[in-house]
Parts: sequence; structure tokens; C-alpha cells
Amino acid sequence: METLEKITIGEYVAKDFRTAALFSKYGIDFCCKGNRTVDEVCEKKAVQPADLQIEIDAILNTKSDSGIDFNAWPLDLLADYIEKTHHRYVEEKTPTLLQFLDKLCKVHGASHPELFEINELFKGCAGELAQHMKKEELMLFPFIKKMVTASISDELIAQPHFGTVKNPIAMMMAEHEAEGDRFAKIVELTNNYTPPADACNTYKVTFAMLQEFEQDLHKHIHLENNILFPKAVALEKEFAAQS
Repeated sequence: METLEKITIGEYVAKDFRTAALFSKYGIDFCCKGNRTVDEVCEKKAVQPADLQIEIDAILNTKSDSGIDFNAWPLDLLADYIEKTHHRYVEEKTPTLLQFLDKLCKVHGASHPELFEINELFKGCAGELAQHMKKEELMLFPFIKKMVTASISDELIAQPHFGTVKNPIAMMMAEHEAEGDRFAKIVELTNNYTPPADACNTYKVTFAMLQEFEQDLHKHIHLENNILFPKAVALEKEFAAQS
């Protein structure tokens, strides 16, 4: 039987994404730092492991009619889903957020100077994510899909120019962690996306959009770090065993 010491929080979320809300409630990063065990994060957050286990079990033992089992999806389908859902979300929301943040700095920057740092942080995030997603779309995802196709047709594949799929995955995971850290700073500066008393409607909408952006990014990173990437590494090992 699996135990708290062996299961990582990323694996729990891979089993049932509903556990993500529970970890978020305790301020536990389930995506960028999903490779830690529940026991480890409990110690850092001063949470009793047994109490958290009870809450996790309650979620896992409750059927969900709306839950999608991404863990059961073929890797090529999952890669397509990430690109068409989460990559497009970033591409669609980023220009509006950049526009709104610039406006807030001009109108409210004098009384709320933290807006300038929030703006710079999000601009950095937008630029890095744009490059990050292109690397996935042009290099990593096509190779994962090629492995899936070769596996179905029982064919061997040539070694990619990047050597092993572990290399781009390590790069992508490091970039995920960097963006997670950047958004952690945005959360701090926005007081957990709480608009000040003198906030106008644009101020409130911008903070709500930033919060939604972070939530989508968490789901995006979770699907890659905890499901797509480990399974891609495992699939590559299968090809290595055949050669």
C-alpha cells in the first residue's frame, strides 16, 4: 500500500486534480514543486500529515462526475490539449493584461508604487512564456508525438538532436519553476490579488485576471510536470530497451 512518505503531491494531483484545491488551501505548490512528498510539505507548512491524509482520502474516495482523468489520456492527445487549451489561453490573455497593467501604473502608480514591480514581473513572465511555449510546440511536443506514433506502429525512432527527451524536459521544468517563483512574488505584492479600497473597476478586473492566469498556469504546469513529462521519459526508456 502506498504511504505518505512515498507519494509526492504531484502524483496525488495526477491521480485526481480535485486534490489541487486542497493543496492550494494550505499554500502547497503542487505544480512547480510537485516532486516533494506530502510528508515534506507538511513539515514546512506546519500541517499534521495525518490530518491532511484524511482530507486527501475524502477527495479520492468521492466520485466526481465532472473530473477529467488526464492521467489516462494518450500522450499525443495530452500534448495537443495543453497546446490548444493552455498555450492559447496565455496567448489570448497576455495582451489584455499587459494593457491593463500599463494603465494601472499610469493612473494609480503614484499612490500604489507596487504596481510598477507587478507590471515588470508580468512582462517578464509574458516574454519567457512565449519563448517557452514555442520550444514545446516546435521541439518537445513533436518528438513526444513521434514516439507515440512509433510505439503504435511498433517502429524504432532515431535519436533526436537533443540526445534524450530528458534534456528539454529538464529545461522546461526549470523554466516552470522560475515562473512559479515569479508569480509567488506577484501574489505577495497584490496581497493575494486583493484590490485596495480605492481600486477602480479596471484595477479589480486586472487583479481577478492575474489570479485566473496563475490558476491556469498551475493546471498547465501540473499536466506537464506530473503527467506528460514523466510518461514521455518512460516511453523513451521503452524504445531504449528495444534497441
